[in-house]
Amino acid sequence: MERIVYTKAGGLDSIAIEEFEETIPGTGEVRVRVSRAGINFADLMMRQGLYGSAPDFPFTPGYEASGVISAIGEGVEDLEVGQRVLAMTGFGGYSQSVRISADRAIPIPNEMSHDAAASLGVTYGTAYHMLVHLGNLRAGDSVLIHHAAGGVGTAAAQICHAYGATNLIGTASAAKKEFVEAQGMRFVDRDSEDFVEVCKSLTNDKGVNQAIDPVGGSHLMRSYKALCNGGKLHVFGASSAVPGSKRSMFAALKMWRSTPKFDPLKMMNSNKAIFGVHMGRLEDEEIFAGHMQDLSVMIQKGQIKPIIDSVWPYREVADAHKHMHDRKNRGKILLDFS
Repeated sequence: MERIVYTKAGGLDSIAIEEFEETIPGTGEVRVRVSRAGINFADLMMRQGLYGSAPDFPFTPGYEASGVISAIGEGVEDLEVGQRVLAMTGFGGYSQSVRISADRAIPIPNEMSHDAAASLGVTYGTAYHMLVHLGNLRAGDSVLIHHAAGGVGTAAAQICHAYGATNLIGTASAAKKEFVEAQGMRFVDRDSEDFVEVCKSLTNDKGVNQAIDPVGGSHLMRSYKALCNGGKLHVFGASSAVPGSKRSMFAALKMWRSTPKFDPLKMMNSNKAIFGVHMGRLEDEEIFAGHMQDLSVMIQKGQIKPIIDSVWPYREVADAHKHMHDRKNRGKILLDFS
């Protein structure tokens, strides 16, 4: 068996592939032979040593993987060998085989591909948690979606359409204009347009009901200003700290120092809310399991369909990471471990 390891904090040269022996799952655990593993921007931040909840180096990254159960430990009753599952690994998903707690193995229907399953957990789970669970998404809502062409961005757009949100504004680079518009969003060029002005102009100067922001730093205050009275801002990343594949402590420091300090009294007067979202630190696993059940139903109804940007052989993981670093992806990037 082989797995991908981050040997140290750094650039693409800190990625290695190592051999390991499969082990027998313990009590309450299952072992999953991985088919696909999802790549998320958090994985890039972890590699550069900029993600607070990551394990100590060296470690194997990977929040999510799809595959087939190859062994079951004692006390596991609701799963069986040969069953197809989404494995919410937390860490360790970049591997041909993983051991996880049985309650983190979510059965997937036969009609769902491994590609779709591996694209569901972090991207759709995060978008659903923000917009529906926390944001109470309703028909007619206006929503601002940053990084609109990425995995979470495309998932958010589909969920918004399914719930009847009618005014979606998506920011991205100019090269992704046609793709963003094809997802039913009003495209905003992140480099040449003021998204706050666009949000105001499209909502009779009121602002949007919700905004999702994975950029961080000073960008957050602009997203906050784009909200209407009673609007909600969801903060779920800090991509401005990672401008490229090489580690930049200057960029990270600039992002942290420019992060705004919000005044609770001003927030109270405007009835606005700010949510910090980190699905890897969500303690109530029943909430996430409920999200997955709801999303599975939405897939079966044809309301959502994961958009796969590309699938890379796992030995080309450095190239896959660079593809995301260069902001070239349109949808989800996956690693093939089959």
